[in-house]
Amino acid sequence: MVQPFIGISIYLGIIRHLHSVIAHQINAIEKTPKRKVWFQYWETRITYDKSYFTRLNYVHNNPVQHGLVLYADQYEWCSAKWFKLYADKSFFRTVSSFKFDKVNVKDDF
Repeated sequence: MVQPFIGISIYLGIIRHLHSVIAHQINAIEKTPKRKVWFQYWETRITYDKSYFTRLNYVHNNPVQHGLVLYADQYEWCSAKWFKLYADKSFFRTVSSFKFDKVNVKDDF
């Protein structure tokens, strides 16, 4: 029997709990108690392929947009280099072809 949809609050509760556990573990490892680990985290539910591809391209190119590197695959903490090297070449070209200049994502960087 299929369970009825209970609501987003359970999902958010799980994410909140996961963030709390991870933050406590990271702070314990780094000996930085009560430091804020998850800064301005928010969840977005992407329901269309085009939206996903656009946002993936946006995330990969974010360091370029902020002037940290000239090319996305040069940024050490981004999956862009892995994506370029290991993703199926046609999929890489597809994602890279999506314009992301109009993506409306809160970014205080």
